[in-house]
Amino acid sequence: MTRRARVRDIAAEAGVSIATVSRVLNDHVNVAPRTRELVLRALERSRSDAPPRPDRRTVHVRCPYLLTDYFGLIVSSIAETLRLHGVRMVLDAGVTSQRADVLRGLPDDPDLDAAVLILPPEDGEELVALARRGFPFVVVDPRTTPPPDIASVSAAHLAGARALTAHLVELGHRDIGVIAGPVEWLAGDARTAGHHAALAQAGVLPSRDRVHHVEPTAAEGLRVAGELLDGPRRPTAIVCFNDKLAVGALQAAHDRGLRVPHDVSVAGFDDLDLSRATRPALTTVRQPLQEMGRIAVTQLMRVLDGHRPEALHLELSTTLVVRESTGPVPP
Repeated sequence: MTRRARVRDIAAEAGVSIATVSRVLNDHVNVAPRTRELVLRALERSRSDAPPRPDRRTVHVRCPYLLTDYFGLIVSSIAETLRLHGVRMVLDAGVTSQRADVLRGLPDDPDLDAAVLILPPEDGEELVALARRGFPFVVVDPRTTPPPDIASVSAAHLAGARALTAHLVELGHRDIGVIAGPVEWLAGDARTAGHHAALAQAGVLPSRDRVHHVEPTAAEGLRVAGELLDGPRRPTAIVCFNDKLAVGALQAAHDRGLRVPHDVSVAGFDDLDLSRATRPALTTVRQPLQEMGRIAVTQLMRVLDGHRPEALHLELSTTLVVRESTGPVPP
């Protein structure tokens, strides 16, 4: 019996909609106590009456991006954890997948039981529509603020960025350029807020002209860092949305004969392998990418087994990694 068949059967027995069953399984508060009791009783009866499941579960993993070191680590962790649970994985990856209308068809595929959506480009309404059809899924690293009923796993972006900028403030930096991620990304907003919080705690009013929102690539880091360094008032440090932007910033400093960190400090975010390969090695913030993948699968398996998720929105702690690319403010 498939997961969706179970949900339909429970809904029919309890006399409620599939969406209501989904809300109960996800421990949503907006369910009347009597209705919740009816659904839970129907669920218990379905467990006792259900024959042993002869087939393996299958989970659709959607990552509509290139599987580089960042996304590759998350997907690999998801694949390994699903294998430990004896679950098949169907992978949908690559940038071209962003233009495909994938979510709408997931509940109609009889071979799929659930999904893991990594940084989904779809808006919140599409995620809510998918949940209302009783299809279980978990979002990893949501691009926008996830709806209240949607289970998600992410890193503590704000706290990580705040720790990074606080490190620069302790070194004496006050005029800090920020190469932020896309303005519509939740992580970009959170990291910028963390940066501003650390400056505010030091009594520094953040300057809007020091924040530049770009696509998170090394080429954009090279371009924007060049503009910051060529300006009439050169910042003493540059913090970047990710390590790739920081690599571009390091190159921009090198091209202008500036020494890092003696003339300008540079910091990234993610702690990818390349952050240890740069010269100087990059100060950055480590995201628990593999742990995010493992916990997403754990949450999904709880729902598939008829249990409530431990929490709907999980934020995993980040770690400041100080290397040679940051130093005291230049005299």
